[in-house]
Amino acid sequence: MSQSNQEIYHDAVVKRLIQFSVFWVIIAMGAGVYLAAEFIWPTIDFGQFWLSFGRLRPVHTNGIIFGFGVSALMATAFYSVQRTSHVPLFMPKLAWFCCYAWQLLVILGAISLLAGWTSSKEYAELEWPFDIAIAIIWVCFGVVFFGTIATRRIRPIYISNWFYGGLIIVIAMLHIVNNLAIPVTFGKSYSLYAGAQDAIVQWWYGHNAVGFLLTGGFLGMLYYFLPKHSEQPIWSYRLSVISFWAFTYSYIWAGPHHLHYNSIPEWVQSLGMVMSLILLAPSWATMINGIMTVSKAWQKLRVDPALKFIVLSLAFYGLATFEGPMMAIRSVNVVSHFTDWTIGHVHSGALGWNAMITYGTFYFLVPKLVGQPLHSIRLANIHFWLALSGTILYILSMWAGGVSQGLMWLSVDDYGQLSFSFREIMASMTSYYGLRLIAGLIFFIGTILMAWNLGMTMRGRNTVPVTPPPVPEKFRLDRKAGKDETTIAPGVPAA
Repeated sequence: MSQSNQEIYHDAVVKRLIQFSVFWVIIAMGAGVYLAAEFIWPTIDFGQFWLSFGRLRPVHTNGIIFGFGVSALMATAFYSVQRTSHVPLFMPKLAWFCCYAWQLLVILGAISLLAGWTSSKEYAELEWPFDIAIAIIWVCFGVVFFGTIATRRIRPIYISNWFYGGLIIVIAMLHIVNNLAIPVTFGKSYSLYAGAQDAIVQWWYGHNAVGFLLTGGFLGMLYYFLPKHSEQPIWSYRLSVISFWAFTYSYIWAGPHHLHYNSIPEWVQSLGMVMSLILLAPSWATMINGIMTVSKAWQKLRVDPALKFIVLSLAFYGLATFEGPMMAIRSVNVVSHFTDWTIGHVHSGALGWNAMITYGTFYFLVPKLVGQPLHSIRLANIHFWLALSGTILYILSMWAGGVSQGLMWLSVDDYGQLSFSFREIMASMTSYYGLRLIAGLIFFIGTILMAWNLGMTMRGRNTVPVTPPPVPEKFRLDRKAGKDETTIAPGVPAA
């Protein structure tokens, strides 16, 4: 069958989103390193409000999550959904709108946060005009993604699309419900909820933003690019489907573990703890599935830096998804809550899981997009060791500092008074914060090397035109016959 121009995969938008993602990780991670330095030298804000920790910190988190993370998820979702559906993107102009509108939103949002324009909600700091814009762009993202699946030529819906689809649907629901507010001016609104109810809704949103964006969305990336790059079928496709549904139904309840020992109902706290522990099952099932998938490709793992990043990310995914449920247990949480242990946990996931798998995916994907080998394998290997050492040093420093903080805050004298003041405890953290700054610099330097390496690989090159391959008869979608059911797909994603 001849392929018209309309039947070429739309990969240019994928390349542009990767470029934006790399840009944002440099900006947001640089802000994070600066924030780490402020813990040691508080005066380096030079008295400027926009450089203060309170304003720069949400720029760091929003830049990483929404700039770097969402841009990477859009890029990989657009790339993989075309190939697993055997059709070009549905409404490609809308995909380009999503690409550029999202970047404009992140830029303007960062400026608003630096100006002190904030709702003060974790991961939802942007005010109501931005919330409306986010919802509109996100719906457009969903239209492109689900429209591509609806027009597919292949009957099965591959597992990566289940995770990307879950990401789009659940994040839309969380964002809209949590950000319901009453505007009083163009720049100020008040939450529709109050008190304990507001806290419960916020952490239902906050933890599930981590769950379905920083976990579920990136699992979609894993399930497409790991078998594709290792050239091995998924070890157990059925286990991946079971893990998806177990993950979806258990994660949504885990948010209240952020509110232990607070003024919310006891049963809500207990429910959050129990569901967090249940999450161990689908999380580790996914990790085991991934490790077993690559178990027959160890020779390739020795020489391929992209695969090294992806496999290493699985190890940190397993670590983070074990540590999180343990920290949800009240007897552990009483030590870890409000300490830098939590910061270490977050970054074991953010650096070790999210950044690592994205970096590995970019190292694999960019050369394929432009039809050229990676500019420097040696630099990619150097980046791998910088990323690994930086991540380990970071989380070890924060674990040690956090446990020390928690035990000191719980220490009381013979009269029941706190043994240490807040100032004394913070003064004891200087060495840990110094190690964190060094770790952040190491990881950041590796990221800069990646940006240069990928930039040189893409320099002056357009994306290679790719047409959808023929669909095997047994998997072909026959719409006239009404055969539109979802079936179990093979373990290797479509080319």
